[in-house]
Amino acid sequence: MSATDPLAEQYRALLEVSESIAAHHDVTELFRSLAQRLPRVLKFSSIVLGLHDPSKKVMRLHVLEDPRPMPVSPGLEFPVEDVPGGWVWQHQHPLVCSNLEEETRFPKVMPMIRQAGIRSLCIVPLTSARERLGAMGVGSLEDHHYGQAEIDFLQQVAKQVAVAVENTLNFQRAHQAEEEARRRFERERLMLQINNAVVTQLDLRELVRVISSCLSEALDINAVGLSLYEPQSACFRVYYYDLPDTIPSMEAGATIPAEGSIGGLALTLGRPILINRASEASAFPESKRRFYDHGFNSGGCVPLIIQGRKLGVLGLLSFREDAFPEERQQLLCQIADQIAIATDNALNFERARKAEQALTRQLERERLMLEINNVVVAHLELPKLLKAVSACLRRVLPHDVAAFCVYDAATNQLRGHALDFPSNQEFGGIGDLIPFEGTPEGVAFTSHKTVLIKNLDLAEFPAQIVERAAAAGLKSGCAVPLLAHGRALGTLSVVSLSENAFTEDDAELLGNIGTQVAIAVENVLAYQEIANLKDKLKKQKLYLEDEIRSDFEEIIGESAPIKQVLKQVGIVAPTDSTVLILGETGTGKELLARAIHDRSKRREGTFVKLNCAAIPTGLLESELFGHEKGAFTGAIATKIGRFELADGGTLFLDEVGDIPLELQSKLLRVLQEQEFERLGSTRTIKVKVRVLAATNRDLLEMVEKKLFRSDLYYRLNVFPIVSPSLRDRAGDIPLLVRYFTQRLSRQMEKRVERVPADTMEALCRYHWPGNVRELENLIERAVILSQGAELSVPLGELKVAARESPSPVATLHAAERDHILRALEKTGWVIAGPSGAAALLGMKRSTLQSKMIKLGISRPS
Repeated sequence: MSATDPLAEQYRALLEVSESIAAHHDVTELFRSLAQRLPRVLKFSSIVLGLHDPSKKVMRLHVLEDPRPMPVSPGLEFPVEDVPGGWVWQHQHPLVCSNLEEETRFPKVMPMIRQAGIRSLCIVPLTSARERLGAMGVGSLEDHHYGQAEIDFLQQVAKQVAVAVENTLNFQRAHQAEEEARRRFERERLMLQINNAVVTQLDLRELVRVISSCLSEALDINAVGLSLYEPQSACFRVYYYDLPDTIPSMEAGATIPAEGSIGGLALTLGRPILINRASEASAFPESKRRFYDHGFNSGGCVPLIIQGRKLGVLGLLSFREDAFPEERQQLLCQIADQIAIATDNALNFERARKAEQALTRQLERERLMLEINNVVVAHLELPKLLKAVSACLRRVLPHDVAAFCVYDAATNQLRGHALDFPSNQEFGGIGDLIPFEGTPEGVAFTSHKTVLIKNLDLAEFPAQIVERAAAAGLKSGCAVPLLAHGRALGTLSVVSLSENAFTEDDAELLGNIGTQVAIAVENVLAYQEIANLKDKLKKQKLYLEDEIRSDFEEIIGESAPIKQVLKQVGIVAPTDSTVLILGETGTGKELLARAIHDRSKRREGTFVKLNCAAIPTGLLESELFGHEKGAFTGAIATKIGRFELADGGTLFLDEVGDIPLELQSKLLRVLQEQEFERLGSTRTIKVKVRVLAATNRDLLEMVEKKLFRSDLYYRLNVFPIVSPSLRDRAGDIPLLVRYFTQRLSRQMEKRVERVPADTMEALCRYHWPGNVRELENLIERAVILSQGAELSVPLGELKVAARESPSPVATLHAAERDHILRALEKTGWVIAGPSGAAALLGMKRSTLQSKMIKLGISRPS
């Protein structure tokens, strides 16, 4: 063969390439043709075409022709700098790799090329007169297969292929532009249709139907629905769904929880949530059950949001899979924006219409209430009052029968007092007794609530008088209690011959009318009773005021012991210090506590008292600190403790020596830290409470016997006050006798004015083991027994009591001396220091030494 034969063969091949380009408009088909024709003049195993994507700045493998299976396939994208074709495209210069085993460039793709068995390759730029398109290359299974001749020939081929590729790309771009123009036209036409519907349709249901028809034609959407969001309940309320006949309908007004629903997610994220496969709906079981189990294969929700307000969602469903590609989301959002405006307008219109109707109803009702008020003022007889009320009421609340029933205290039942039956039918009831059980009026009267009957049921109201009403044809009604000052006087009823004649609004209106009518009924039936009640309340008020005043005035006495105690009260009251009041039972420890509170800066706060001995041990902690609901068996509600009630005021703990040992530590903490926790709670409650404690027990002895915590004792014994017994202040007995006689005589409406001298002498001689309380009780019996102006005291009781009573206890002087001696013995006669008797007794060292000198106390030798 001559030397010119290869060149001639190349020319023929180029001619065939030109013919293939003319014959094939598809680049892939063109390369298949080249793969068959070129091997005659250019040996290769693979021929490849890579195009540059300027939008992504990558090289995309467009065509790969090789008879063998390859590790890569068309469509793969690579960064420009990672592939040989990218280098060729960048530099516009051929690239020959003669031995790929030794090639170190392009490490990310070379392993794949070697895996395909390629040993050498040649790549040339694919560039037209207008742009750089990419690169074209061939690969061989042999090393060093491509020289300059092959490069030149491949470049010639690439020039022709570049023209074909450019033409193809231009054709595709033109086609894409046409498709985009068509889609834009369809979108604009759809938006115009929807906009026309939004403008022309004020009814939301009809709007949804029109939109459903438009979307079905344009987007193959088979169902459209509107659900409105209710933020108060965090639910969607179905407004309307336009569903095919084969799908179970969705009831308007049905509620769907937003949480866990497609609509809830769409509204939260503020963007459409679309599902293109029924299998993807498993995350939303309610939607899957309602829609996707009935043939729908794709769907979702688009949020309706306007100016940040979440109105609801537009539901979309299709029987076709992949009905909602990503490029449709923007269109659906635009549609949703239009529908959101229409929905907002419709809802505003509906709200305005309802507001107007409500205003009209309100004006009618106010006019009715004014007329009723005039009627109430003008009529003082029940029959006339009922007829006038019924006539006013019938315009707004049509009815066939109206009736008054009033409570009859003698029979403890209701009695029919007036009846208005305009149709002139015979119907008994005036004067009839109406039992509480089995009648609507009885239920209304006893429950103080309106009873609305839509359809009379004798099983619910089996009383005989109700049977008579049913026999007369009455089917529905409403009964309201007539309440005045919280007391039920009777009932007002309206009844109809029709079922469902009255609504909840009607019942509310009748209840308001009943409130006005009750005033008239009260005036007619109970004027004298109210006057008597007022007089009784006035007397009770005076008595209570006297009791309140006496609580502070009952500290009666002029003796030295009582003056000393009152002086101590005056000293300690302005402070916030804890006070321990000691003394026998009946000496008036609570009165001293009240006097301290009344003279303190906390006097505007609450004075709360608790007798620790009167509360069972198991409940004392709850009484003091309160408990949470469910803290223990029987704790059916949260309870506020005494410390909480006394916040800002004073808490008086009587009989503090009876507090159980296990509770004393918690009490100590409150005294020190002013904080505690309720039973069953971990929340710490802080309070500002002043504690006053009282006891008739020897706390120091209890401390020695480990029955009372020493630290709690010291905390309580900051300022001890000893309430003197009555025998230590015998000079006050005449004052107390006269005070109790006057007070009790006034309460019993007697005029006991004198106390015989021998009686007073006997009372002064008696040693009074029960102290002032015993004296008060004796004087009360004496006032009861007294028939005239002279106090008649059963002195025989004093003699019996004197014989039975034990020897009197020590005087106040002796009690104080004994108290100091016990403290000194406990501390080993150490007076000063933190462990000394002065600290134990809560007084200064100098004060204790003065008392020891005064009481004649000295350390034994």
